[in-house]
Amino acid sequence: AADETPNTPPAEDETPATRTVTDALGRQVEVPAVVERIVPLGNAARLGTYLGLQDKFVTISQGDLNETPYMAYGWYNREAWSALPLAATGGYGEFHPEVILEADPDLILCTFEPDIVANIEEQTGLPVVAVAQGTLFGADYDEALRILGEACGVSERAEAVVSFIHACLDDLDARTKDIPAADKPLLLGAAATFRGGHGISGVYVDFPVFRAIAANDAAAGLEKESFDTGVEVDREQILLWDPAVIFLDAGNLGLVSAEYGEDAAYFAQLSAVQNGKLYQWPNSTANYTNLEIPLASAYYAGTILYPEAFADVDFEAKAEEIFQFFLGHAGYLQVLEEHGCGYGPVTLGV
Repeated sequence: AADETPNTPPAEDETPATRTVTDALGRQVEVPAVVERIVPLGNAARLGTYLGLQDKFVTISQGDLNETPYMAYGWYNREAWSALPLAATGGYGEFHPEVILEADPDLILCTFEPDIVANIEEQTGLPVVAVAQGTLFGADYDEALRILGEACGVSERAEAVVSFIHACLDDLDARTKDIPAADKPLLLGAAATFRGGHGISGVYVDFPVFRAIAANDAAAGLEKESFDTGVEVDREQILLWDPAVIFLDAGNLGLVSAEYGEDAAYFAQLSAVQNGKLYQWPNSTANYTNLEIPLASAYYAGTILYPEAFADVDFEAKAEEIFQFFLGHAGYLQVLEEHGCGYGPVTLGV
């Protein structure tokens, strides 16, 4: 008898093996429908961690391994990541194709330019999704999160992260936008971190943290190199500005303390020092720019500069909320404090 078994057509709901994603460079990239094994390069490990992808990394870069908590995204992952093969150990855009191929990833995520991306593709033959490094509180950061979310199947988390960022920024804006200029003390972000650490004369320029709270920033408008967040100024310029409040990167306090030891008379001339308005906060930069620390720092600066506008804000509770959302762990504010790099007033010479 003839075989009467009908030919079964494929089910209509079968998931296709691949999807096409448009990355930040405008490239159409064919990626696996399900992504389980990821190689992050550049700033992609941080972005991926915010998206909850850190357990899918099959390699890591040397720059993502750091024993200081300034690199917030890596702090709780450092033990697991230290066991991964290193896909990059050199300078910007460098990578080890043989390590990547050995790790057998589904997808490479990176924050590099077209020529580097083309080289990665040529050397590995693997799909590469490229996004911007991300400008702090900028539209390209939102885009980067959304593209990586789409590529890795976590778009819902990407939207949640973008929404969280903007909810904080909108709240900060609402609290500060109508404060009269006369009620805004002149401030300065010094001991800045850009191309390494700096002493008192390294200042942040057009710092997004200060812009987020409509601050009266002494260094706003100074010229700087395009990719830097700060610039070195003459120490006499700081005396001329004489900011009422100065925020210092905690990681560079040693440099400032050494300067104070050599010339305490200089610091004694500053109103912020005289009036006890010198504060420290955690470095915002550690292997590219953090996101969670600057958001918390904006709330901290707001409580210092505009106590009435932030009277209902419990800073420690708000910082914990921010850190828990991005890092997935409680207690990060305490980690910072235990390492001497948290938030608080600074007294030089003690």
